[in-house]
Amino acid sequence: MDAGRVHDGLDGLLLRVLKLSEEVGEVAQAVIGATGQNPRKGVTHTWDDVRSELCDVIITALVALRTLTPDAQEVFAAHLARVAERSLGGAGEPRDEGRTPFTEPSALVSRTSVRSPHAKRGR
Repeated sequence: MDAGRVHDGLDGLLLRVLKLSEEVGEVAQAVIGATGQNPRKGVTHTWDDVRSELCDVIITALVALRTLTPDAQEVFAAHLARVAERSLGGAGEPRDEGRTPFTEPSALVSRTSVRSPHAKRGR
């Protein structure tokens, strides 16, 4: 990644962090497209597109973290452990044991208001 950089130093770091905003915007665009919320365009994305864009956010964040520290893996692992501890309340089990994970966003909304996440992309 560094070989193709146009900017280095603080400018390069800031641009890598700003790239996250661009990637998050692409997630929003994919969600809008998957739900058909733009009346002019209709359904333009799938839930697979949303998942892909979320992966791009993760990759971009990890690249930015690595730019900040050569110990990115250790920093991330330590932070993840703190978040897990806080989320699990230190007991090793989720506080809401009746909760079941969902695999599709459509589980959260009426199936009539969202096109199936498995629908083909219509362009």
